[in-house]
Amino acid sequence: MIPLPRVLPLSLALAAVLSVLVTDSLRADEDGFVPLFNGRDLEGWVVVNTAPSTWSFTEEGYLHCTGKPIGEIRTERMYQNFILEVEWRFLVPKGNSGIFVWADDITAKGQPFIRGIEVQVLENAYGQSERHTTHGDIFPIHGATMTPENGRGGSRAFPTEERSRPSPEWNHYRIECRDGEISLAVNGKVVTRGRDGIPRKGYLCLESEGGVVQYRNARIKELPDTPIDPAHVAIADRGFRCLYTGLDFSGWRDAAGWQPRDWEFVNAAGADALETEESFGSDFRFIVDLKPEEESGRPALSVRGRRVPLDPERLRPGAYHRIEGTVTGRRLVLEIDGETAAEIDDLPESGPLGIAPDGPATWANPYVSTR
Repeated sequence: MIPLPRVLPLSLALAAVLSVLVTDSLRADEDGFVPLFNGRDLEGWVVVNTAPSTWSFTEEGYLHCTGKPIGEIRTERMYQNFILEVEWRFLVPKGNSGIFVWADDITAKGQPFIRGIEVQVLENAYGQSERHTTHGDIFPIHGATMTPENGRGGSRAFPTEERSRPSPEWNHYRIECRDGEISLAVNGKVVTRGRDGIPRKGYLCLESEGGVVQYRNARIKELPDTPIDPAHVAIADRGFRCLYTGLDFSGWRDAAGWQPRDWEFVNAAGADALETEESFGSDFRFIVDLKPEEESGRPALSVRGRRVPLDPERLRPGAYHRIEGTVTGRRLVLEIDGETAAEIDDLPESGPLGIAPDGPATWANPYVSTR
């Protein structure tokens, strides 16, 4: 008797087909490009300093950004030489967003964005000036450097043609990065170039900056790495995660007198101390940025419940200062703008992080790493 071929139930057969399709979609295509998104979630990406509601995927698999709060997501991996292709559109006119290359792991001091090279994404109705266009500028920010082609006396590279389409039409970007050189093709033609980029190896970022924007068909083709000066590599992942959503004080307690203000948050005079709901018992590091006012007095941090006053002589009103702490066992080393400001050897064994104001002030970028 000749055996009949085995027939899978329809549901199993369909599942097998879908599995193959999903697997194949994550592989390099015939041109060597690999998708940057799976169309369902942010696998392969890190939320740097935005809320869970900021980024989502539509039924069509488009990445949708609400624009609120201002902030970024970045890739888990660093890239040096590559070709990046992506389509984008704004759903509301005058939108603002951006694509970063060769970026650090977290935001720069007193800023919602990461040091790196930005490829501008602006909707046409945003308007143009001598300082910027809406058709594909490229420029370094927050300590990065680049020599522009078709510049206007600064570090910004301007496009040679106006090729971007208005909302809600889709636009195509092709970004090529090789050994510190970067070029941008807008809708099929190269219009913007820069060279001597530093860093020239780092993360890719997408920016939330007020505009309701969507991205699709994001894919990358890696090119061979070349020898690189370690000083030209961006700051690698240190395991930091942001403790503030930019929208509310989820994860914090005792928020009386505090107000979220997009990527910043402020306290009024007489505000209560603000503490995390989470406790920290093992070794960890933390960061927070502070912009004091003349009336800020002597603010303090609370580390595992231990009050650590900040020296007002180190704090210039109206300027942001980066406060970094390293906790090893029961020992804390605190730095302000890279200089040692305090050393404490008798911290409690476990407890929350907190901010204890002594007058009105502005804060930003609270990060913690338990790595």
